[in-house]
Amino acid sequence: MTPFTPANVSNPALGLSGFPGLEMVHHWIGIPIFSAYLVAALGNCTILYVIWTEPSLHQPMYYFLAMLATTDLGLCLTTVPTVMGVLWFQLRKISKHACIAQLFIVHSFSFMESAVLFAMAIDRFLAICFPLRYAALVTPTRVATMGLVLLLRSTLFLLPPVPFMLRFPYCPRAVLSHSYCLHQDLIRLACANTAFNSLYALTLILLTMGSDLLFILLSYSLILKAVLGMTSGDEGHRKALGTCVSHICAVLVFYVPVLGLSVVHRFGRHASPLLHVVMGNIYILLPPLMNPVIYSIKTKQIYTRILRILLQRKAMA
Repeated sequence: MTPFTPANVSNPALGLSGFPGLEMVHHWIGIPIFSAYLVAALGNCTILYVIWTEPSLHQPMYYFLAMLATTDLGLCLTTVPTVMGVLWFQLRKISKHACIAQLFIVHSFSFMESAVLFAMAIDRFLAICFPLRYAALVTPTRVATMGLVLLLRSTLFLLPPVPFMLRFPYCPRAVLSHSYCLHQDLIRLACANTAFNSLYALTLILLTMGSDLLFILLSYSLILKAVLGMTSGDEGHRKALGTCVSHICAVLVFYVPVLGLSVVHRFGRHASPLLHVVMGNIYILLPPLMNPVIYSIKTKQIYTRILRILLQRKAMA
């Protein structure tokens, strides 16, 4: 193996991928993508505004929803500059330090989203299975404490690989698979032994996102068992399950792209580069875009408040 020397390894900048083979229409591709970013940002800001201004929504369930909207908003704002820079301004270079900072923030928000979905599953489990004790078990103080713990978990556990990434030499003309930076994509370009980073990343995903998903499935199996055991008739069953539909949709919208992107990264080395780019954009855009729609449609209190705001503004106009 050729030894690493300044002559054969340099790190002036890393390359970002647009849509391979479609460079001539990047400007046109950027229009729907930027529109999706705007809709996602507007939708999550609307959710936050509605929860903030409506006293009747100052409840644990909606506090968790506000955490989810904040996380989705962070994902949008973290990635939109580089994505649109590639598509509209041909800014295909990013410094190593900026790339590492971006991937740290992106992964932090992703882990936080998984953690919030887990917390929301626990909240629904307690609300349905222990309705009489729910108010005592889930207080605003405990919700805030849980949010802080989940935030620390989503950031501190990501710190160990960072020093290694900062020291890694990266191969000349290194080009990432996406229009923004991800850990598994960056270490693929390192001209060094990345065994620790790869093993740590896999272990962390299994212990955090994997356990989150496992507990979500366990929570809903217990919820389903409790609902089937109810004696209040079909209406009671529908009402109890109706409170969970939005959350189940949000879980699918988040975990399906995560699993898809993981499969593409680990087993799709010979797949089309275009597939990597498309999956990367779906992973970062679908949850922030769809979650406000899901909760606006399926949650009566959110839908009613948004409708009231729109009608008030129309009357003022």
